[in-house]
Amino acid sequence: MKKIGFLSFGHWSPSQQSGTRSAGDALLQSIDLAVAAEELGADGAYFRVHHFARQLASPFPLLAAAGAKTSHIELGTAVIDMRYENPLYMAEDAGAADLIAGGRLQLGISRGSPEQVIDGFRHFGYQPAEGQSDADMGRRHAEVFLDVLRGEGFAPPNPRPMFPNPPGLLRLEPHSEGLRERIWWGAASDATAIWAAKLGMNLQSSTLKNDETGEPFHIQQAKQIRAYREAWKEAGHAREPRVSVSRSIFALVDDRDRAYFGRGEKGDDQIGYIDENTRAIFGRSYAAEPDKLVEELRRDEAIAEADTLLLTVPNQLGVDYNAHVIEAILKHVAPALGWR
Repeated sequence: MKKIGFLSFGHWSPSQQSGTRSAGDALLQSIDLAVAAEELGADGAYFRVHHFARQLASPFPLLAAAGAKTSHIELGTAVIDMRYENPLYMAEDAGAADLIAGGRLQLGISRGSPEQVIDGFRHFGYQPAEGQSDADMGRRHAEVFLDVLRGEGFAPPNPRPMFPNPPGLLRLEPHSEGLRERIWWGAASDATAIWAAKLGMNLQSSTLKNDETGEPFHIQQAKQIRAYREAWKEAGHAREPRVSVSRSIFALVDDRDRAYFGRGEKGDDQIGYIDENTRAIFGRSYAAEPDKLVEELRRDEAIAEADTLLLTVPNQLGVDYNAHVIEAILKHVAPALGWR
């Protein structure tokens, strides 16, 4: 295990029980947690993107602000729903945020997850072309995004521009060199993981995937990762790919941990449907004393296959407690898993 970071969904609720009661709270606390995680030695601060929900939705102002407040921690998403995105405008936003952060963005993108509203992408002005699905549209937006991130000119210049142009076709600005190689695809199936490998994207595999074999979640996920790496090798890419998996993991080291997560129940995978036709398997959560937690995590084949582990955090419990959750894993669990 080379890197460990956190993944926040950025939930907020006006409830008295929530430590994150507004969208402003969610954004500002996300920045504070990125700063705290960097001080603790974590490798990454990642944020989920959901539209029409009381969660984080617009990632680039958040990533830019976190980039300005930190110096070396990776800053990423897991994931941006490409069905909603104008890929050219997104490339400009991503380039600007990456330059502010000094080249630390690790952007997870995908076709998205089940939504809060019906076909929400249509409200953003996008609809699939004739004969295509919304997933096809998301992948097409991703391909355009990857293409323009290369930084090659494609737009003919105005012969009478307001400002002087460099010679040749013009590219989008600002361009951030190297960002193209720091794009990840969130794959729920083996097929989309293989597709991502062919396009040269890193792989993000979350706490759920399509149930394709009926085997335990971590075994299916490990097979997905191996299929991805084989496709990467066949594609002949020059660099080594990166692979992350997400997990809910809590080390029970004090009374707060035991009150929140120490119920003594053995976690199991869950089966459900993310839409009318797609059977999915949801990975178990882990909560135990550190020595027991290490034993359980060592049996997780997907964690062993990945190079990056993203810890999903209960952000509404506040920055201080979530920093404690991260510190407990880094101090009491991660070294036994080979981290650093």
